[in-house]
Amino acid sequence: MKAIVYSKYGSPDVLEFKEVEKPTPKANEVLIKIHAASVNAADWRLLRADPFLARLHTGLFKPTKFPILGSDIAGQVEAVGKDVVQFQPGDEVFGDVFKSGLGGFAEYKSACEDELVLKPTNISFEEAAAVPLAGLTALHGLRDKGLIKPGQKVLIGGASGGVGTFAVQIAKYFGAEVTAVCSTAKMDMARSIGADHVIDYTQEDFTKGEKRYDLILAVNGFRSIFDYKRALDVGGIYVMAGGDTAQLFQALLLGPWISLFGNKKMGALTSTPNQKDLLFLKMLLEEGKIKPVIDRRYSLNEVPEALRYLEKGHAGGKVIISISV
Repeated sequence: MKAIVYSKYGSPDVLEFKEVEKPTPKANEVLIKIHAASVNAADWRLLRADPFLARLHTGLFKPTKFPILGSDIAGQVEAVGKDVVQFQPGDEVFGDVFKSGLGGFAEYKSACEDELVLKPTNISFEEAAAVPLAGLTALHGLRDKGLIKPGQKVLIGGASGGVGTFAVQIAKYFGAEVTAVCSTAKMDMARSIGADHVIDYTQEDFTKGEKRYDLILAVNGFRSIFDYKRALDVGGIYVMAGGDTAQLFQALLLGPWISLFGNKKMGALTSTPNQKDLLFLKMLLEEGKIKPVIDRRYSLNEVPEALRYLEKGHAGGKVIISISV
């Protein structure tokens, strides 16, 4: 099969489009013919080993654990292991395959049964591939870490990106009053997915305004933890989802102390994919409560170009890899 492979850390230039061995499913695994995958910030961060702590997962000096990146996939089941009970050949599925070693930027993937759910019939493979990592990150940040409640004032930083577009819609589902922070060009899109208020960060600094928020979900950080603290109301919660090494250390080292000695909670999100929450997102998709926003589509051999585009930080929604079937 064809796949995008990397054997050293670096820019997208180190990626190779080559023939590799087609996987064989283990007893508890499902072999999927991939129709679509999606690109996440986690992919280029793993590729560049940024933050440096990523090397603890992938290999200290070179990537030895995940030769093929890509965690979000959607496709059709081709074969199942002898212990698989939830799926059969022909089923259309989607999921986050991090636990089984990534591998989404390829024509086939053997994934654990519990990483997948059936694809809703009302969305395409490309839309399904957009959901898992970004949707679960948004859900876990708002519901589990942020303890979102109806009527709260919620601010979403990075609202026009992959996680952000899901976060706006999920926050609205939970009954919040949502303020989206994005660039001028993405303001109309943010309104179209349900944001009650939109702040153009090129024109307005929300941390210096009078409005305070019960919950702030900051996708990839961007600002100092103290800036976000200033924008929180008393008893408010700040959640950082992703970010570079400096932002991560701020949230991990300073966040607990601010939370302990102050009246605001600050911290970084650790989101672990699980089938139960993926089924919850599937329900929201089927009911039309959330809809994936797709910015651009690339073919499998164009993954390096897709990563370069995403890394610039200007994507409006998800970047999709369409794989020929």
